[in-house]
Amino acid sequence: MSEHSTYVPGSAVEKWLDDRLPIIRFSKEHLMDFPTPKNLNYWWTFGAILVMCLGIQIVTGIILAMHYTPNIAMAFDSVEHIRRDVNGGRVIQAVHAVGASAFFAALYIHIFRGLFFGSYKAPREILWILGVVIFILVMATAFMGYVLPWGQMSFWGATVITNIFSAIPLVGNSIMELLRGGFAVGNPTLNRFFSLHYLLPFIVAAVVALHIWALHVPGNNNPIGVEVKDSRDTLPFHPYYTMKDALGMVVFLIPFAWFVFFAPDILGHPDNYIQANSQVTPTHIVPEWYLLPFYTILRAIDFNVLFIDSKLGGVIAMGGSMLCLLVVPWLDTARVRSGSFRPLFKWFYALFVLNFIGLTYMGAQDPSVPLNNILGKVFVAYYFIYFLVILPVLSRIETPKPLPTSISESVLGKAHA
Repeated sequence: MSEHSTYVPGSAVEKWLDDRLPIIRFSKEHLMDFPTPKNLNYWWTFGAILVMCLGIQIVTGIILAMHYTPNIAMAFDSVEHIRRDVNGGRVIQAVHAVGASAFFAALYIHIFRGLFFGSYKAPREILWILGVVIFILVMATAFMGYVLPWGQMSFWGATVITNIFSAIPLVGNSIMELLRGGFAVGNPTLNRFFSLHYLLPFIVAAVVALHIWALHVPGNNNPIGVEVKDSRDTLPFHPYYTMKDALGMVVFLIPFAWFVFFAPDILGHPDNYIQANSQVTPTHIVPEWYLLPFYTILRAIDFNVLFIDSKLGGVIAMGGSMLCLLVVPWLDTARVRSGSFRPLFKWFYALFVLNFIGLTYMGAQDPSVPLNNILGKVFVAYYFIYFLVILPVLSRIETPKPLPTSISESVLGKAHA
């Protein structure tokens, strides 16, 4: 996708800067004139929406950190202080809390778009792997942020999740104690989580920069999955896609703003508005909605397998669910990228999306109810079957529909190609 630069400095100052730090040249080549497939639809705007969400989270997080007190005796009250006494604090805190959910909603859409259109296939494997790394880092950041308000769900969620590390042979207890800063969740835990929650978004931003760099090497994938043939297949990123992305961001911000101003607490668990009490265990410990699919996978393994006990089995299953995402470029070896031309794949993919929604729902249900327990196991089984069995088998047996010869043909029709 790289081409010779067409940038010509427009003034003596620009030329002076270009000879020393060619930042304007870089912006023009990679942010404005970058050749982008002409057939990208609105599913592709979620990359820009995610960059916007990350910026919102970092800015609001820095402001909240100025008023937050990472001490178990004061953390809960300091959050209430932000909401009630800090100028604009209620809105800033709401934007940060709702922003976490908005971030994950956009992130899941971005991932599922990539899974359908084959954005993980060669030569974009590194791009995909960096995306999964961002996903894992964002989940870790969100979990640590959920602990900071120091409500009942914060405390008991931290207790449950840090406790799972103790299942790892040999080093498990050491990792758990390192995370907690002791034998139980307490003040050192809160300090560690606050420090990491503040630090990790900047690491995420650095990996996002790598992700965008990895995108600009092979260029964008597109809905038909056919590589760019020549300049007729592309448009400059600006103004065509900057305007499209801007519209996508504005539309995304409308429900975002509704939640912030009219229902900022609707996605939170009621028990988290009760101060943490180590002597009172909630009847049902539930993480935030965006962590529920993997929470279902973690607790679905409630049986021993040979020498692996159920606790370690749950940790292996949850780790394996992430590993499946990382190695999907090598599990799906079909030559056709886009799911639009794969008739069998479409059905299994649709079932996978519904299955993932089922995993999310079951994560919030009581696993002691037999039906919930069985359904959870069924959803977890299909998650792994999809990656480990269905994708490799479909790659060998499926006959895809004929592909257009070029992007221009798919956009303009054969007569104009």
